[in-house]
Amino acid sequence: MLEELYQKIVEKDPAQPEFHQAVQEVLESLEVVLEKHPEYRKAKIVERMVEPERVILFRVPWVDDNGEIHVNRGFRIEMNSAIGPYKGGLRFHPSVNLGILKFLAFEQVLKNALTTIPMGGGKGGCDFDPKGKSDLEVMRFCQSFMSELFRHIGPNTDIPAGDIGVGGREIGFLFGQYKKLRNEWSGVLTGKGLEYGGSLIRPEATGYGAVYFGKEMLKTRGESYQDKICIVSGSGNVAQYTTEKINQLGGKVVTLSDSGGYIYDEEGIDAERLAFVMNLKNVRRGRISEYADKYPNAVYTPVDPELDYNPLWNTKADCAFPSATQNEINAKDAQNLIDRGVYLVSEGANMPTVPDGVNIFIENKILYGPGKAANAGGVATSGLEMAQNSAFTIWTREEVDAKLHNIMINIHAQALAASEAYGDKGNYVLGANAAGFCKVADAMMAQGVV
Repeated sequence: MLEELYQKIVEKDPAQPEFHQAVQEVLESLEVVLEKHPEYRKAKIVERMVEPERVILFRVPWVDDNGEIHVNRGFRIEMNSAIGPYKGGLRFHPSVNLGILKFLAFEQVLKNALTTIPMGGGKGGCDFDPKGKSDLEVMRFCQSFMSELFRHIGPNTDIPAGDIGVGGREIGFLFGQYKKLRNEWSGVLTGKGLEYGGSLIRPEATGYGAVYFGKEMLKTRGESYQDKICIVSGSGNVAQYTTEKINQLGGKVVTLSDSGGYIYDEEGIDAERLAFVMNLKNVRRGRISEYADKYPNAVYTPVDPELDYNPLWNTKADCAFPSATQNEINAKDAQNLIDRGVYLVSEGANMPTVPDGVNIFIENKILYGPGKAANAGGVATSGLEMAQNSAFTIWTREEVDAKLHNIMINIHAQALAASEAYGDKGNYVLGANAAGFCKVADAMMAQGVV
């Protein structure tokens, strides 16, 4: 029945491979769940959950610094609101299209359900590339984008956040335009600056959360991060704070990357070197290759498009944290990770491992935390930001970090318990999918056919 449903989804939307991949991975986990819950089958919960409640598509015209007019395409996918208002990031990147955003929104539904905070799932963005644009160009673009999006969002309806290409600068411009158009201040966007309603720990949350989830997985084997060699991909927000937290917990990070290549630093990317990376990426917006210029003992390897694997994942290590983008670990990479001694993978990015790679991790029974569980710290802390905005208060850094840590402990516990309940203890893919799905399914059952 689920295979038949999957084929219908592919036939209906043939040009959305990322969405197909995300749905297939979840459907494979749900066979055993639906056997125990025939009521979900009868109510067509799966069929309803894979169809967005609403898809918004709009043009975004803007003017560059030379007076030239550009037109981009904006999206918002409001996927499921059964357990709360739509919640999920905005992505500004040339690769953005309907299929990618539907995959991200679908994943977000299950991820948000695991956080224990009442949030539905959504995602949005635009095929605009902020790289190389001036602050004024980014501002004009964001104002045009929000001039349409503002009609569809609100603090009790849909609360966007940042994602790839949407950081503090973009959130600020988007929030300013929303406030102007609505003539109100509300917690409609998360990831805001501290000066205007943001939460402490929000920038760190996704990276910290992935490390906390890995910490819980290691605990099941009586281990910790102490003296573990860790490889991290990416060099943006998630990768930076993943590295920071690993350092704090006694591990050593030896790699970071960007679209041009990766650096390997056998000495470890300590606090001083991480500060250099943060300045390089967040302020100067430079390339990771400059790290090797600054620290000559580090080795920079540019991307080789002829290779059918990523040499970063062929580095000897104990733990891996894919923190860049979707499908960055193929099957050969997954096998290389196993062969090079990695036995913990905690995903900071969304769906960074292809299905065949996921199967390799599961077959080898390594500690594998899929993104919808391991990287839920970001949206969880967005939920904490929403709570602070609703109460017009702000919590201390220690309070937010403690709440985030507890949420990740709870997500791990839910996923582990569900994996055991459905017959494969320690399979966090099954556990996360089953736990998230059942929570949303029960809410949909209670609310009728809507």
